[in-house]
Amino acid sequence: MDEVEVVVAHSQRATLRVGEVFLKVDVDPAHADVEVRAMAMVPVPTPAVLWCEPPVLAIAAVPGTALGVLGAPSPASPAAWAAAGAAIRQLHDAPLPPWSGRKLDDVAEELDRECAWLLANDVLPAEVVRRNREIAEAALRPWTPAFIHGDLQITHVFVDDQDRVTGIIDWSEAAPGDALFDLAILTLGHEERLDDLLVGYGDADRDVIRAWWSLRSLTAAHWLIEHGFDPDEPGCEFDVLRARMLDS
Repeated sequence: MDEVEVVVAHSQRATLRVGEVFLKVDVDPAHADVEVRAMAMVPVPTPAVLWCEPPVLAIAAVPGTALGVLGAPSPASPAAWAAAGAAIRQLHDAPLPPWSGRKLDDVAEELDRECAWLLANDVLPAEVVRRNREIAEAALRPWTPAFIHGDLQITHVFVDDQDRVTGIIDWSEAAPGDALFDLAILTLGHEERLDDLLVGYGDADRDVIRAWWSLRSLTAAHWLIEHGFDPDEPGCEFDVLRARMLDS
């Protein structure tokens, strides 16, 4: 152990790595509470909790490597993606956590607000926003709540060289919610891997997953920009939105 690695840092949250330990510092202690409770409940591999003293949560590193990163092709095999799909199905079939999740009306209000911000600030061409807002409508329908991860980015799922899921990390957004949201977040910017994922997961409404790609990218842009991230990097959120124009 010869250095402290800053994994991610912004005004709300920071994650540091010291050897095989991750230290998560969060201004909202409720996030750590949800994370610890969720990891104790889910039927999938998660990191070991070492200790929790708000505002810091210490967890052990999980073995293996992430499925990939946003903005670059995933190096993981089709079998690894299928294994991830099977693990996510186990999660979605698990009993619901006892706390509440986001409501449909909240999602719709956020979409309206963020689209208005994108247009008012000329962040994207109006036609790109309009078309993706139209596509996103398919996600705004009643869903049967499932136990979802809530932030299932590709960097949060780890697999080993035998294509087994070794750990799923970052559970602070776990809650009852739309199962297809998890599938969409995992495949955001990696749309070509959706078929592999569904081999392990099973049938899912692809139109709704595509709708969540648009909705997530529209609503995430404002936060990303304000916290020093660039959604216009190759393969990231703005490329996802532009790709929908090619589907028209």
